[in-house]
Amino acid sequence: MMIFGFFAPALAEKVTLRLHQFLPANSVIPAQAIAPWAKRIEDASDGRIKIELYPSMQLGGSPPQLFDQAKDGVADIIWTVLGYTPGRFPKSEVFETPFMVSNAKDTSKAFQTFVEQYAMDEFADVKLIAVHTHGPGIFHTNKLVREFEDLKGMKIRGGSRIINNMLKNLGAEPIGMPVPAVPEALSRGVIDGTTIPWEVTVALKTSELVNNHTGFSGKRGLYTQTFALVMNLESYEKLPKDLKAIIDNESGIRIAAEFGAVMDKADIVGEQAARDLGNRIIKIGKAGTARWQEAAKVTIDDWIDNTPDGQMLYNAANSLVDYYTK
Repeated sequence: MMIFGFFAPALAEKVTLRLHQFLPANSVIPAQAIAPWAKRIEDASDGRIKIELYPSMQLGGSPPQLFDQAKDGVADIIWTVLGYTPGRFPKSEVFETPFMVSNAKDTSKAFQTFVEQYAMDEFADVKLIAVHTHGPGIFHTNKLVREFEDLKGMKIRGGSRIINNMLKNLGAEPIGMPVPAVPEALSRGVIDGTTIPWEVTVALKTSELVNNHTGFSGKRGLYTQTFALVMNLESYEKLPKDLKAIIDNESGIRIAAEFGAVMDKADIVGEQAARDLGNRIIKIGKAGTARWQEAAKVTIDDWIDNTPDGQMLYNAANSLVDYYTK
Protein backbone atom coordinates (compact mmCIF):
# COMPACT_ATOMS: atom_id res chain seq x y z
CA MET A 1 0.00 0.00 0.00
CA MET A 2 1.39 3.29 -0.99
CA ILE A 3 0.95 6.30 1.17
CA PHE A 4 1.07 9.59 -0.57
CA GLY A 5 2.24 12.38 1.68
CA PHE A 6 1.65 15.99 0.89
CA PHE A 7 4.24 18.25 2.45
CA ALA A 8 3.65 21.98 2.64
CA PRO A 9 6.75 24.03 1.96
CA ALA A 10 8.47 25.28 5.07
CA LEU A 11 7.02 28.50 6.22
CA ALA A 12 9.17 31.44 5.21
CA GLU A 13 11.10 32.81 8.13
CA LYS A 14 9.63 35.94 9.70
CA VAL A 15 11.74 38.47 11.53
CA THR A 16 10.76 41.26 13.89
CA LEU A 17 13.19 44.16 14.21
CA ARG A 18 12.91 46.79 16.92
CA LEU A 19 13.79 50.35 15.87
CA HIS A 20 14.57 52.75 18.72
CA GLN A 21 14.98 56.53 18.56
CA PHE A 22 14.68 59.61 20.76
CA LEU A 23 11.96 61.81 19.24
CA PRO A 24 8.16 61.54 19.50
CA ALA A 25 6.55 59.45 16.77
CA ASN A 26 4.89 62.49 15.19
CA SER A 27 8.17 64.39 14.78
CA VAL A 28 9.37 64.99 11.24
CA ILE A 29 12.00 62.28 10.73
CA PRO A 30 10.17 59.56 12.68
CA ALA A 31 6.86 60.21 10.90
CA GLN A 32 7.98 61.24 7.42
CA ALA A 33 11.24 59.33 6.92
CA ILE A 34 11.65 56.43 9.34
CA ALA A 35 8.06 55.14 9.21
CA PRO A 36 7.88 55.16 5.37
CA TRP A 37 11.32 53.51 5.21
CA ALA A 38 10.17 50.76 7.56
CA LYS A 39 6.96 50.23 5.58
CA ARG A 40 8.89 49.86 2.31
CA ILE A 41 10.96 47.11 3.88
CA GLU A 42 7.90 45.34 5.23
CA ASP A 43 6.16 45.57 1.85
CA ALA A 44 9.23 44.44 -0.10
CA SER A 45 9.56 41.41 2.17
CA ASP A 46 5.86 40.50 1.86
CA GLY A 47 5.61 40.87 5.62
CA ARG A 48 8.54 38.60 6.42
CA ILE A 49 10.24 41.58 8.05
CA LYS A 50 8.23 43.51 10.60
CA ILE A 51 9.77 46.67 12.04
CA GLU A 52 8.42 47.77 15.40
CA LEU A 53 8.91 51.49 16.01
CA TYR A 54 9.85 52.64 19.52
CA PRO A 55 9.97 56.46 19.73
CA SER A 56 10.91 58.71 22.65
CA MET A 57 13.41 56.24 24.17
CA GLN A 58 10.61 53.76 24.97
CA LEU A 59 13.10 50.89 25.23
CA GLY A 60 14.95 52.74 27.96
CA GLY A 61 18.22 54.56 28.25
CA SER A 62 19.11 58.05 27.07
CA PRO A 63 19.79 59.43 23.57
CA PRO A 64 23.60 59.25 23.97
CA GLN A 65 23.25 55.49 24.59
CA LEU A 66 21.44 54.73 21.33
CA PHE A 67 24.47 53.87 19.21
CA ASP A 68 25.66 51.37 21.81
CA GLN A 69 22.15 49.91 21.96
CA ALA A 70 22.50 49.02 18.29
CA LYS A 71 26.05 47.74 18.75
CA ASP A 72 25.09 45.61 21.76
CA GLY A 73 21.75 44.35 20.44
CA VAL A 74 19.49 46.16 22.91
CA ALA A 75 17.73 47.38 19.77
CA ASP A 76 17.99 46.01 16.24
CA ILE A 77 18.00 49.42 14.55
CA ILE A 78 18.50 52.91 15.94
CA TRP A 79 18.41 56.47 14.65
CA THR A 80 20.55 58.94 16.56
CA VAL A 81 22.59 62.12 16.56
CA LEU A 82 26.27 61.25 16.27
CA GLY A 83 27.26 64.30 18.27
CA TYR A 84 25.52 62.92 21.35
CA THR A 85 28.64 60.77 21.92
CA PRO A 86 31.49 63.31 21.74
CA GLY A 87 34.77 62.06 20.34
CA ARG A 88 33.37 58.79 19.03
CA PHE A 89 33.07 59.90 15.41
CA PRO A 90 36.05 62.24 14.99
CA LYS A 91 36.13 62.14 11.19
CA SER A 92 32.36 62.45 10.74
CA GLU A 93 32.46 65.55 12.96
CA VAL A 94 33.84 67.55 10.06
CA PHE A 95 30.31 68.02 8.74
CA GLU A 96 29.41 69.89 11.93
CA THR A 97 32.10 72.52 11.43
CA PRO A 98 30.85 76.06 10.79
CA PHE A 99 29.55 76.94 7.34
CA MET A 100 29.88 73.43 5.94
CA VAL A 101 26.17 72.70 5.34
CA SER A 102 24.34 73.84 2.20
CA ASN A 103 20.90 72.20 2.35
CA ALA A 104 19.98 68.95 4.05
CA LYS A 105 19.42 66.80 0.95
CA ASP A 106 22.65 67.65 -0.82
CA THR A 107 24.77 67.80 2.33
CA SER A 108 23.39 64.40 3.35
CA LYS A 109 24.49 62.95 0.01
CA ALA A 110 27.91 64.48 0.56
CA PHE A 111 28.05 63.11 4.10
CA GLN A 112 27.07 59.59 3.03
CA THR A 113 29.75 59.62 0.33
CA PHE A 114 32.31 61.00 2.77
CA VAL A 115 31.63 58.27 5.33
CA GLU A 116 31.82 55.53 2.69
CA GLN A 117 35.15 56.87 1.46
CA TYR A 118 36.85 58.03 4.67
CA ALA A 119 35.03 57.01 7.84
CA MET A 120 33.59 53.50 7.62
CA ASP A 121 35.87 52.47 10.49
CA GLU A 122 33.69 54.62 12.75
CA PHE A 123 30.76 52.31 11.94
CA ALA A 124 32.63 48.99 12.00
CA ASP A 125 30.58 47.69 14.95
CA VAL A 126 27.21 48.11 13.20
CA LYS A 127 25.54 47.73 9.83
CA LEU A 128 25.41 51.28 8.44
CA ILE A 129 22.13 52.01 6.72
CA ALA A 130 22.55 55.73 6.12
CA VAL A 131 23.89 58.95 7.55
CA HIS A 132 22.43 62.39 6.94
CA THR A 133 22.38 65.98 8.22
CA HIS A 134 19.76 68.58 8.89
CA GLY A 135 19.53 71.84 6.97
CA PRO A 136 21.20 75.15 7.85
CA GLY A 137 21.09 75.59 11.60
CA ILE A 138 20.00 78.92 13.06
CA PHE A 139 19.62 80.65 16.41
CA HIS A 140 16.30 80.69 18.26
CA THR A 141 16.64 83.12 21.15
CA ASN A 142 14.73 85.17 23.70
CA LYS A 143 16.55 88.32 22.60
CA LEU A 144 17.56 89.30 19.11
CA VAL A 145 20.95 88.14 17.84
CA ARG A 146 22.46 90.05 14.92
CA GLU A 147 26.17 90.25 15.62
CA PHE A 148 28.09 87.46 17.28
CA GLU A 149 28.87 89.97 20.03
CA ASP A 150 25.16 89.75 20.96
CA LEU A 151 25.81 86.20 22.16
CA LYS A 152 28.07 87.35 24.98
CA GLY A 153 26.69 86.14 28.29
CA MET A 154 23.88 84.17 26.66
CA LYS A 155 23.38 80.52 27.55
CA ILE A 156 22.83 78.75 24.22
CA ARG A 157 22.06 75.07 23.80
CA GLY A 158 24.38 73.16 21.52
CA GLY A 159 23.89 69.61 20.34
CA SER A 160 27.48 68.43 19.88
CA ARG A 161 31.09 69.00 20.88
CA ILE A 162 31.86 70.93 17.71
CA ILE A 163 28.78 73.16 17.96
CA ASN A 164 29.48 73.89 21.62
CA ASN A 165 33.05 74.79 20.74
CA MET A 166 31.77 77.12 18.04
CA LEU A 167 29.36 78.78 20.49
CA LYS A 168 32.15 79.31 22.99
CA ASN A 169 34.40 80.82 20.33
CA LEU A 170 31.58 83.16 19.32
CA GLY A 171 31.19 84.39 22.88
CA ALA A 172 28.19 82.43 24.14
CA GLU A 173 28.05 80.09 27.13
CA PRO A 174 27.35 76.70 25.53
CA ILE A 175 24.96 74.35 27.28
CA GLY A 176 25.04 70.82 25.89
CA MET A 177 21.84 68.76 25.91
CA PRO A 178 19.89 66.41 23.65
CA VAL A 179 17.16 68.14 21.70
CA PRO A 180 14.21 66.63 23.66
CA ALA A 181 15.38 68.61 26.72
CA VAL A 182 15.20 71.97 24.94
CA PRO A 183 11.56 72.97 25.63
CA GLU A 184 11.83 72.57 29.38
CA ALA A 185 15.24 74.27 29.45
CA LEU A 186 13.81 77.25 27.56
CA SER A 187 10.66 77.50 29.65
CA ARG A 188 12.61 77.34 32.92
CA GLY A 189 15.24 79.84 31.81
CA VAL A 190 18.06 77.32 31.96
CA ILE A 191 19.04 78.50 28.48
CA ASP A 192 18.49 81.79 26.66
CA GLY A 193 18.28 80.20 23.25
CA THR A 194 19.05 77.15 21.21
CA THR A 195 20.76 76.08 18.01
CA ILE A 196 18.41 73.85 16.03
CA PRO A 197 17.09 73.84 12.46
CA TRP A 198 13.59 75.06 11.62
CA GLU A 199 12.58 71.45 11.03
CA VAL A 200 12.29 70.45 14.69
CA THR A 201 10.88 73.72 16.05
CA VAL A 202 7.26 72.68 15.51
CA ALA A 203 7.58 69.46 17.52
CA LEU A 204 9.47 71.28 20.29
CA LYS A 205 7.15 74.33 20.20
CA THR A 206 10.31 76.45 20.12
CA SER A 207 8.65 79.34 18.31
CA GLU A 208 6.13 79.58 21.13
CA LEU A 209 8.89 79.77 23.74
CA VAL A 210 11.13 82.36 22.03
CA ASN A 211 10.32 84.95 19.39
CA ASN A 212 13.66 85.72 17.73
CA HIS A 213 15.21 83.65 14.97
CA THR A 214 18.51 84.40 13.23
CA GLY A 215 19.79 82.87 9.99
CA PHE A 216 22.54 83.69 7.51
CA SER A 217 23.05 84.66 3.86
CA GLY A 218 24.96 82.70 1.27
CA LYS A 219 25.14 79.10 0.11
CA ARG A 220 26.28 77.67 3.44
CA GLY A 221 24.52 77.67 6.81
CA LEU A 222 26.14 78.29 10.20
CA TYR A 223 26.18 74.64 11.28
CA THR A 224 24.49 71.27 11.04
CA GLN A 225 24.34 68.09 13.06
CA THR A 226 25.02 64.57 11.85
CA PHE A 227 22.62 61.64 12.16
CA ALA A 228 22.88 57.91 11.57
CA LEU A 229 20.46 55.05 10.98
CA VAL A 230 22.31 51.85 11.87
CA MET A 231 21.52 48.20 12.53
CA ASN A 232 22.91 45.62 14.93
CA LEU A 233 25.42 43.50 13.01
CA GLU A 234 24.15 40.16 14.33
CA SER A 235 20.54 41.09 13.53
CA TYR A 236 21.62 41.82 9.97
CA GLU A 237 23.97 38.86 9.49
CA LYS A 238 21.45 36.26 10.58
CA LEU A 239 18.89 37.39 7.99
CA PRO A 240 18.39 35.14 4.97
CA LYS A 241 20.17 36.37 1.86
CA ASP A 242 17.02 37.71 0.22
CA LEU A 243 16.06 39.72 3.31
CA LYS A 244 19.58 41.12 3.59
CA ALA A 245 19.18 42.29 0.01
CA ILE A 246 16.03 44.19 0.97
CA ILE A 247 17.86 45.98 3.79
CA ASP A 248 20.77 46.70 1.45
CA ASN A 249 18.40 48.17 -1.12
CA GLU A 250 17.05 50.52 1.54
CA SER A 251 20.54 51.71 2.53
CA GLY A 252 23.06 54.18 1.20
CA ILE A 253 22.98 57.50 -0.59
CA ARG A 254 19.35 57.30 -1.74
CA ILE A 255 18.17 56.94 1.85
CA ALA A 256 20.52 59.71 3.00
CA ALA A 257 19.02 62.01 0.36
CA GLU A 258 15.45 61.06 1.28
CA PHE A 259 16.00 61.80 4.96
CA GLY A 260 17.68 65.10 4.08
CA ALA A 261 14.87 66.08 1.71
CA VAL A 262 12.32 65.48 4.46
CA MET A 263 14.24 67.88 6.68
CA ASP A 264 14.47 70.53 3.95
CA LYS A 265 10.71 70.41 3.43
CA ALA A 266 10.06 70.62 7.16
CA ASP A 267 12.36 73.65 7.48
CA ILE A 268 9.88 75.57 5.32
CA VAL A 269 6.99 74.49 7.54
CA GLY A 270 8.83 75.43 10.73
CA GLU A 271 9.76 78.89 9.49
CA GLN A 272 6.22 79.57 8.35
CA ALA A 273 4.88 78.54 11.76
CA ALA A 274 7.13 81.14 13.40
CA ARG A 275 5.97 83.78 10.91
CA ASP A 276 2.35 82.92 11.66
CA LEU A 277 3.07 83.60 15.33
CA GLY A 278 4.42 87.03 14.46
CA ASN A 279 7.94 86.21 15.56
CA ARG A 280 10.95 88.26 14.46
CA ILE A 281 12.93 86.43 11.77
CA ILE A 282 16.11 87.93 10.35
CA LYS A 283 18.67 86.79 7.80
CA ILE A 284 22.03 88.40 8.34
CA GLY A 285 23.29 90.06 5.16
CA LYS A 286 26.36 89.21 3.13
CA ALA A 287 28.77 91.52 4.98
CA GLY A 288 27.48 90.50 8.37
CA THR A 289 27.67 86.82 7.48
CA ALA A 290 31.29 87.31 6.44
CA ARG A 291 32.04 88.60 9.96
CA TRP A 292 30.47 85.46 11.46
CA GLN A 293 32.45 83.29 9.07
CA GLU A 294 35.70 84.92 10.11
CA ALA A 295 34.84 84.60 13.79
CA ALA A 296 33.91 80.94 13.35
CA LYS A 297 37.13 80.09 11.52
CA VAL A 298 38.92 79.35 14.81
CA THR A 299 36.51 76.44 15.37
CA ILE A 300 37.43 74.98 11.98
CA ASP A 301 41.12 75.46 12.66
CA ASP A 302 40.78 73.77 16.05
CA TRP A 303 39.13 70.76 14.45
CA ILE A 304 41.75 70.52 11.71
CA ASP A 305 44.65 70.87 14.15
CA ASN A 306 43.31 68.22 16.53
CA THR A 307 42.20 65.61 13.99
CA PRO A 308 44.59 63.25 12.19
CA ASP A 309 44.55 64.16 8.49
CA GLY A 310 42.26 67.03 9.48
CA GLN A 311 43.05 69.33 6.57
CA MET A 312 42.59 66.54 4.02
CA LEU A 313 39.28 65.45 5.57
CA TYR A 314 38.02 69.02 5.78
CA ASN A 315 38.93 69.68 2.14
CA ALA A 316 37.26 66.42 1.09
CA ALA A 317 34.04 67.26 2.93
CA ASN A 318 33.95 70.76 1.45
CA SER A 319 34.53 69.42 -2.04
CA LEU A 320 31.76 66.84 -1.67
CA VAL A 321 29.27 69.47 -0.47
CA ASP A 322 30.19 71.62 -3.48
CA TYR A 323 29.84 68.62 -5.80
CA TYR A 324 26.37 67.60 -4.64
CA THR A 325 24.87 71.03 -4.01
CA LYS A 326 22.68 72.09 -6.91
